[in-house]
Amino acid sequence: MGLSVGIVGLPNVGKSTLFNALTRTQNAAAANYPFCTIEPNKATVPLKDARLDKLAAIAKSGRVVEATVDFIDIAGLVRGASKGEGLGNKFLANIRETDAVLYVVRCFEDDDVVHVEGGLDPVRDIELIQTELILADLQSLEKRMDRVSRQARAEKELRKEVEAMEALAKHLGDGLPARSFARSENDGLDACMAELQLLTAKPVIFCANVGEGDLAVDAPGVQSVRALAAKEGAEVIVVSAKMEAELAGLADAERDEFLASYGLSESGLDQVIHTAYRALGLCSYFTAGPMESRAWTIREGWTAPRAAGVIHTDFERGFIRAEVITYADYVAHNGEAPCRAAGLLRTEGKDYLVKDGDVIHFLFNV
Repeated sequence: MGLSVGIVGLPNVGKSTLFNALTRTQNAAAANYPFCTIEPNKATVPLKDARLDKLAAIAKSGRVVEATVDFIDIAGLVRGASKGEGLGNKFLANIRETDAVLYVVRCFEDDDVVHVEGGLDPVRDIELIQTELILADLQSLEKRMDRVSRQARAEKELRKEVEAMEALAKHLGDGLPARSFARSENDGLDACMAELQLLTAKPVIFCANVGEGDLAVDAPGVQSVRALAAKEGAEVIVVSAKMEAELAGLADAERDEFLASYGLSESGLDQVIHTAYRALGLCSYFTAGPMESRAWTIREGWTAPRAAGVIHTDFERGFIRAEVITYADYVAHNGEAPCRAAGLLRTEGKDYLVKDGDVIHFLFNV
């Protein structure tokens, strides 16, 4: 499975500059005017994981295949987008296709860069974005409610879903995102949520774009973003799109030295990916051998057969067992054969819950 992150925000907040820096591309136009980005830009970025390189060295793998993340830079949202202002519904449809949403908000002062809302106010900007997404969700929900309500006159089993949708509509109408709606088991909303892919049901990450001089301190704008995020149960990352653009052209060793000069241990790209993984409850397991070492992305709590299905559906359908070594044991004993000899290779069945860092060999038969 892959991970896709939509980068959203008002025009002129540094979205496209950040996108180019994170993905080390120049696919997204970046300029000082609204709607510089019209069509969404997409880039696939490898997820750097030092554990994978270590495994490949031990296994003497012919190649290394990293997990990947898709970043999508979506056109700037403006007040009234839910009613078709700006790029309106086209913009909103692009968000619907992503797994998580990165809200980029401007926390830097620059008189040369126009702010479409007239001045710096990160919390106002976040609330504006969220309001437009809530209104769009409410429109989608009301259309489904109208259709299912008519069907429920003849099909009584649909009445439970109608009641659940009415409760969700009230929640959205109160200005609250779908992700904070308290759901219960068998509440009747599964079909609705699967069809609508509500925008505000997606995990969000708030990204405060600051000036280079504010990376080491929490400026007032960043503090206000953190306070709002705490209420939302969302995570916050602080980046300087300008600095990330400088990092993009450096070799890895130079990047590490550059980051250290700012007192940072990881780049904005690393922060975004790791935060998105946490927000979505994702983790990685590994396969390692002479041909290749590879990282596979799964959700935490997946069983061994389901995790095997990420490699190929035949692996899940014909699952027999999994041979598992922890990453720490694999490295400490220098490979699979020594781990097997030391009794550190475990045989696990279909109920085993795969853990982050497991090195696995699946046995299957179809």
